[in-house]
Amino acid sequence: MILAVILLPIIAGIGVSVIPFRKRRNMEFFLEAMVLLNSGLVWYLLFHHQDAIFTLAHFTGNLTISFRVDGMSMVFAGLVSLLWPLATLYAFEYMTGEEHERIFFLFYTMTYGVTLGIALAANLMTMYFFYELLTLVTVPLVMHTLTREAILASRKYLYYSLGGAAFAFIGLIFMIVYGDTLDFVLGGTLNMNKVAGHENTLLLIYVMAFMGFGVKAAVCPFNSWLPKAGVAPTPVTALLHAVAVVKSGAFAILRLTYYSYGTEFLRGTWAQSLLLCVVMFTIVYGCSRAVKETHIKRRLAYSTISNLSYILFGALIMTPLGMVGALCHLVFHAVMKICSFFCAGAIMHQTDKKYVQELDGLAHRMPVTFGIFTISALALMGFPGMAGFISKWRLALAAVESGNGLAYAGIGCLLISALLTAIYMMSIVVRAYFVPGNEGDTSLDPNWKMLLPLSLFAVAIVVLGVYSKPLIAFFEQVAVGVF
Repeated sequence: MILAVILLPIIAGIGVSVIPFRKRRNMEFFLEAMVLLNSGLVWYLLFHHQDAIFTLAHFTGNLTISFRVDGMSMVFAGLVSLLWPLATLYAFEYMTGEEHERIFFLFYTMTYGVTLGIALAANLMTMYFFYELLTLVTVPLVMHTLTREAILASRKYLYYSLGGAAFAFIGLIFMIVYGDTLDFVLGGTLNMNKVAGHENTLLLIYVMAFMGFGVKAAVCPFNSWLPKAGVAPTPVTALLHAVAVVKSGAFAILRLTYYSYGTEFLRGTWAQSLLLCVVMFTIVYGCSRAVKETHIKRRLAYSTISNLSYILFGALIMTPLGMVGALCHLVFHAVMKICSFFCAGAIMHQTDKKYVQELDGLAHRMPVTFGIFTISALALMGFPGMAGFISKWRLALAAVESGNGLAYAGIGCLLISALLTAIYMMSIVVRAYFVPGNEGDTSLDPNWKMLLPLSLFAVAIVVLGVYSKPLIAFFEQVAVGVF
């Protein structure tokens, strides 16, 4: 079953490029059916899994391509499988009339399977393999329009990703040498007898691997590829910025920290302090750049840079509460950011307006789109009653509980970020609602293929904000190893 949910989207993506669909509608039905089927299989697997490792290939020693469902897998695979069918439905409308549509959906659907490979990986070797594969299947998506800007953006994304993977590979090698196993075990798998006398070397390697995986999580100074990738179609950038690529980077760092190196080895060291400083700087830097940026998608990209380091901040607190906060923001930010990106995409698709100063009065012509965008904006600010407030509150609680002075400073960074987020998100809302525009009264809201995903995301943001207790209880069980 595990192998099936990884391979089915890959096969379906290839099928799009070879099946001679007579009508575009037939292709849409085929793709949506395959994605929904796969998401159903994923959830069946998550609820009926056995705590056993499925090994696909064995190379030598403890080097295997293996899969398993544990608590972390359930969080990431569940998130991806819920968002992908809605993202695919949105993409059908957005890509109408675009060139090379079949090639787009080929790689778009394959990315679903590859991301699930990362989520369901049982060991560091398997996760690294699919992490590299994710780069290869998403580069064509960034380059899709084949403009000079898109080609340069895809080249930068490729160079950064491959460079980061090289540093992550060093971490993999050292885990082979100094670890008892490459399998993910909560608490870590380092052999302390082998590590004795080499502690600082292992800490340096952890920092290198963290920054390597951190490239996809857009940590400073390796984040400039993310705003550039905004040239891709919005269905791509939404998944790049909300689910597949950036969350894979954050997920990999959580695995590396809690399941490979182990927090007992890392907590209280110079490596933890150094990386906390890096992610706190990234939090403030990202939202500061977002305030300055006038292009809608690039503004949201800088917002993503900031919010991803919220997750890394929780991970680096290196306590169960820190892990809970990180998982909360990993899930909640995915919903909030895909919602805001899809709203931005709907605006650009319907009006061809790309800059904040062009949005004056547009809310009166797109009331549903801007109503939903306002909900996502409030949530990203951390407004009480919204999903963003819950995850930020959990991160702050974890920082206080840790007793770490740098973590206390991190709370200050969260507060600064919340203020700046209010500025760069609400400035869009205010201009759209309260600054008079020169446009007519013709409605420009998109059709149901776009509005249905947007509406469901808005509902999820509110529901998670007012009733997140069961989900947080599950995260707490994951953090202590119950799942």
